[in-house]
Amino acid sequence: MEQQYDAGFVAAHRLHSLPESMYYFPDFITASEEQQVLQKLPPNRWTHLAHRRLQAHPSALSARGALLAAPLPPYLAAAPPILPRLEALGPFAGTNGFVATPHGRPNHCLVNEYRAGEGIMMHEDGGAYAPVVATVSLGGAVVLDVVVKAQEGEGKAEDEAQQRQRILCEPRSLLVTTGRAYVDALHGVPAVAADEDLGAATVANWALLGSPARYADAGGRNERATRVSLTYRDVLRVSWAGGLGRMLGGGGGGGT
Repeated sequence: MEQQYDAGFVAAHRLHSLPESMYYFPDFITASEEQQVLQKLPPNRWTHLAHRRLQAHPSALSARGALLAAPLPPYLAAAPPILPRLEALGPFAGTNGFVATPHGRPNHCLVNEYRAGEGIMMHEDGGAYAPVVATVSLGGAVVLDVVVKAQEGEGKAEDEAQQRQRILCEPRSLLVTTGRAYVDALHGVPAVAADEDLGAATVANWALLGSPARYADAGGRNERATRVSLTYRDVLRVSWAGGLGRMLGGGGGGGT
């Protein structure tokens, strides 16, 4: 039987040094479930970019940011039971997670592969999605940089490094970003072969890590290995075949 979580458990996993609301959960899936997903990713679905490769399930978004309605494959949804566990974690403190999105659950999963030395520039997920994202990490650990955007009327920070916060994403962990953290922050993965200077003073989720001693014993160093991320989101615009147009949740809407 899957574990049922309460609001206190979820609140205890919030990263308080970042804008509300980001949550980190170590060991969200088991090692055997991790291997199950990695082994089932279809080798013919990779799209090769300059510095990484990715898969979009059930499909890539259209140029207008719409998703063709189709279910997620079982190995990304129910076997292992990733989506039921996400539902069990809600409602989150101060937000309802995917419960409050138009479709009530993720309908899209972007699979990114990062080899040692690969990363992605600072970015935001944008308006094609509901403002909640859940990322499951597989394989190697990686540091995610988060920077709060300057608000209107504010000048640029004298030293951006003072604004930058670091989140260590361990294998099999879950990171949930929603609320102000989704809207007000940029995030990216530095393209390095190793993450350095890891510790309680430099890693925002250090107290929530499942195995902080592993990195402390290595002198605050994480040698990058190939990491695969599963990024779950709710695409707002969904196109249905047969001329049914756009639907949000259970209601109808205009054409895409």
